[in-house]
Amino acid sequence: MATDRGHFNTRIGFILAAAGSAVGLGNIWKFPFEVGEGGGAAFVVIYLAFCFLLCFPVMVSEIAIGRKTNLNPVGAFKKLGHKNWAIIGFMGVLAGVLILSFYNVVAGWAFGYFLEMIQGNFGIGEEFGSFITDWQKIGLYGLVFMAITAFIVSRGIHDGIERAATILMPTLFLMIVGLIIYAMTLDGAGVGIEYYLVPDFSEINGEVIYSALGQAFFSLSLGMGALITYGSYVSKKQDIVKSAALITLTDVSIAFLAGLMIFPFVAYLTQGTMEGVDGGAGLIFATLPGVFASFGPTLGVVVGALFFLLLCFAALTSTVSLLEVPVSYLVDEKKIKRPVAVWGMAALIFIIGIPSLLGNGSVDSLTQFVQMNKNAEWQYVTFMDFVEAIASDTFLPLGGALISIFVAYVWKKNNLNAEIAIGREGGWKWVSKYIDFAITFFCPVVLGLITVVTILDRFFGVVIIS
Repeated sequence: MATDRGHFNTRIGFILAAAGSAVGLGNIWKFPFEVGEGGGAAFVVIYLAFCFLLCFPVMVSEIAIGRKTNLNPVGAFKKLGHKNWAIIGFMGVLAGVLILSFYNVVAGWAFGYFLEMIQGNFGIGEEFGSFITDWQKIGLYGLVFMAITAFIVSRGIHDGIERAATILMPTLFLMIVGLIIYAMTLDGAGVGIEYYLVPDFSEINGEVIYSALGQAFFSLSLGMGALITYGSYVSKKQDIVKSAALITLTDVSIAFLAGLMIFPFVAYLTQGTMEGVDGGAGLIFATLPGVFASFGPTLGVVVGALFFLLLCFAALTSTVSLLEVPVSYLVDEKKIKRPVAVWGMAALIFIIGIPSLLGNGSVDSLTQFVQMNKNAEWQYVTFMDFVEAIASDTFLPLGGALISIFVAYVWKKNNLNAEIAIGREGGWKWVSKYIDFAITFFCPVVLGLITVVTILDRFFGVVIIS
C-alpha cells in the first residue's frame, strides 16, 4: 500500500511541501494588512501566539492521524475504527475542492498579471475591473495554472509534489528577500517598516484578536485534511513534533517577510503618509503596477514581473496540496489510478470554478449572488465570496474543532502520544503535555467558538465580536 501510494523521501521535502500548502496568496496580501490594521507588532505577537498555542497541536494531530493510517482523510477515520467520524474527512475533501475552485481563478489573475508585467503593461492596474471581467482570458490563464498543478500532482509524491516543493519554496523565499532588499532602498521605506512593526496597543480589541486567531488557523491549511493527506506519506522515522514546529515557523516567516516587502512599497506610494490605500487584492492588482511603473521601463518590468511571479509560486504551492486531497481520496477509496484521478479531478474542479470565474462582473446574477454580512454591512456578495465563506471560513475551523474532539475523546490521547513517540528525537516533555491539554480543552473550545461566531456573523448578521 505504502509503495503504491508513494512517500516523501526526506524530512525537508515533507516540511517544504507542507509549508508550501500553508503559504499562499493570503500570506502576501492579507496578513500584512491585518497587521497594519491591528496595531502592528501587537497583532504579530497575538498571531504568533495563536499559531503555536492553537494551530500547532492541531497540526501535530492531523499529521499523526495521516501517518498512523497511511490513508486519505476519509479512509483515515475508517481505518482507525470510527466510520461515523469519516464525515470530517468528507468535509475536508469537499472544502479542498471548493477552495481550489475559486483559488484557481485568483491564481489566474496573478498569472495574467505576470504576463502583463513582462510586456511592460503597467496600465493593467487601472484596468483591473475590466481585466477580471474578461472571463475568456482569465479562464485561459486559470486553465493553464490548473494544468501545471495537475502535472505536478500526477507525477506522484516524490517525483512531483516533493520535487516541486524543494524548488518552489526556496525560490519563493529568495524572491521575497530580493524584493525586500530593493524595497528598503525606496523613499519612505523606514516609515513603512515603522507602521508595520511598532506596536500600537490601543488598536487591540476583540475583533483584532478574532482576526489574528482566524488568520493563524486558516494560513496553516488546517481543518481540511491536507496535512492528514501529507502525513500519510511521511516515514515512521520522522519526528512529527519537530516537523510540525518547522512547518509552522516556515509559514509564519513567509507571512512576516511579506510585510517587510509590502509596507515599504505602500510608504513609497503614499509618500510616507500610509493613508488612502486599500489592502488586499485592491493594492496588489490595482495599485502596485503603478508603483512599478515609476521605477522606469526596465527596472519596473523586472520588479513587477518578479513580484507577480512570486504570487504565482505562492499560489502554486497551495493549489498542489488542495488538489492532492481529493486525488488521494479517489486513489485510496475508489482505486482509481493516480493520472486518471488527477486529470479527472482537475477538470471537474475547473468546471466547478466557472461560476466564480463569471461572478466578477461577467454575469450579474453571480456577481451579486446572495446577501451576506460583509464588513459590518448586509450586502450582496459574489459567488466566489459565498463559496469562500462556506468552504474556508466555516468548514476549516469546524473541521479543526471536530478533529480535536476526535483525537481527545474518541481516538484517545494515548494513541496520539504513541504515534508521536515513533521517530521522536527527544525534547521537552512539557511540549507533549501541552499538546494533550490543548487538544482536550483549548482547541475544540476556541475553534468551536470561531465556527459559531463566523456563521452568526456571515450568514445571519449577528455580530458578537467588535
